[in-house]
Amino acid sequence: MMRSMYSGVAGLKTHQTKMDVIGNNIANVNTTAYKSQSITFSELMYQTTQSASGPSATTGKGGVNARQIGLGVKSGAINTSISSQGATQTTNNPFDIRITGDAFFVVSDGARNFFTRDGSFYVDGGGNLAMTSNGYNVMGWGVDPETGNIRQDNVQPLRIMSPENMTYPPEATTKAYLAGIIDKNDTNVNSTSGMNRNLQFYDSLGYSYTARLNFKATDQEGVFALELGNILDSDNNPLPEAEMNKLQFGEGITIKKETSITLATGYEWDGTTLKKDGNNVDTTDDAALAAAYGLTAADLTKYKIEVPDGADKTKMVSLGEFLKDTNIGTDQKTKITSKEQSAQGFTVNYDPTNGKFIGINGVSTQPTITLGLSAISSGAGTDSRFEDIEIDFSTTTMFNNAGSSTLAATTGDVVNKSIGTGRKLGEMSGVSVQDNGMIYASYDNGQTRLLGQIAVAEFANASGLQKEGDNLYSATLNSGEFDGIGVDVTANGGYLTTGVLEMSNVDLSSEFTEMITTQRGFQANSRIITVSDTLLEELVNLKR
Repeated sequence: MMRSMYSGVAGLKTHQTKMDVIGNNIANVNTTAYKSQSITFSELMYQTTQSASGPSATTGKGGVNARQIGLGVKSGAINTSISSQGATQTTNNPFDIRITGDAFFVVSDGARNFFTRDGSFYVDGGGNLAMTSNGYNVMGWGVDPETGNIRQDNVQPLRIMSPENMTYPPEATTKAYLAGIIDKNDTNVNSTSGMNRNLQFYDSLGYSYTARLNFKATDQEGVFALELGNILDSDNNPLPEAEMNKLQFGEGITIKKETSITLATGYEWDGTTLKKDGNNVDTTDDAALAAAYGLTAADLTKYKIEVPDGADKTKMVSLGEFLKDTNIGTDQKTKITSKEQSAQGFTVNYDPTNGKFIGINGVSTQPTITLGLSAISSGAGTDSRFEDIEIDFSTTTMFNNAGSSTLAATTGDVVNKSIGTGRKLGEMSGVSVQDNGMIYASYDNGQTRLLGQIAVAEFANASGLQKEGDNLYSATLNSGEFDGIGVDVTANGGYLTTGVLEMSNVDLSSEFTEMITTQRGFQANSRIITVSDTLLEELVNLKR
């Protein structure tokens, strides 16, 4: 009777332990990445009242089985369903991360590494990626400063928003290209000032500038003159003349193009005298003389006029020489036709039969020009805040496009558009985590930077991990040790998903069913004690 009573007591204790496990599962039904537990029972022990005996050939008696009386039940094992993943909970928080696969995040309290499936992270005041629940640092790999690639060394805290990561350095432009159509019938191309196309570029400090490229038609089929009009800063102020005089853009070229040059309103030639509104104009003053034709003093040497040079011969003289020559009649100076122009720049050549680009300055092997900005120094030193810009024309064409040219200038290499574009100083505008754990920052200058990679841990026997509370596990002898380095989550087919969390894998229907059987087991064991007590009561009542 006493054995049965103590067996009942053992049954009560064991079923109470099972109820504790069930209660803990149900309590954590909404705990992020919680892994449910289950308990198994085993027999406690047996009292052998008679050992087994074998058959005897001498006596002819058969064998007898052992006689054993059980003494109750005990908890056999408490297992964690660690390999069963919970459902997905969408949070839209970019730092909430779910692991698909058998791996664990590695986190640290500064002294020890722990492991978790809880991917609810945030960026703390020091710029570190950390757990929202306890502030433990998320561990991963840093970036090799020389190669810019991930260096898979011992895991370290991921400081993704350090001061040096908040900005991306500026860079001077070194490459550009033009694309599109230049139409020889475009009125802008055929005008005196030419067709303007702007090229925006950056210096090494990240300041923006605009180079104004002027295209002019010539009287040679398929040949266009390219001049540099000006360079403007971000406030549309031109570079100082001293700096403009230092830069290099091509060489002296001759443009064969007839251009009409006429007197401006209010001006007239009176014999050999130039007058404005009846007043004499000093023709020895180049600026005053050029103004009479709406030109600049530099234009007096730029435009070339054809004049007789002996019998059946002609020669080219500058506009200034033409206007100051007293042997030339004033009627000829009222409306002038320039036959040639001199310029500083390049000629861009196209095949007049198929419209394809030929080359620069007639050289078929030269598809580029150089805007020589590096000659502009930054001040007292010789270093320049600019880089020379190589501009590629190889993708341009000369076709009939209803008198409209579509040429456009863009920074970057003509093949690899991201090379040589230059950029301003970039401010961090966002952070993203890839499915392999690599963390990238994006900047408002269009650049991205690799900040690090989340490392994960995998174990030969993940069920052997020890729960530490706070959704944390620690390694044990039966789980296998963590090597301090970790693995790439994608190495064994796993991946990370951002904006979602792993929910608890507790199955309420299963837990409630287990609760019913546990309740009945507890109830039945309590009856053992009750009946045993009744039997003891009858024994006591034998003596009245």
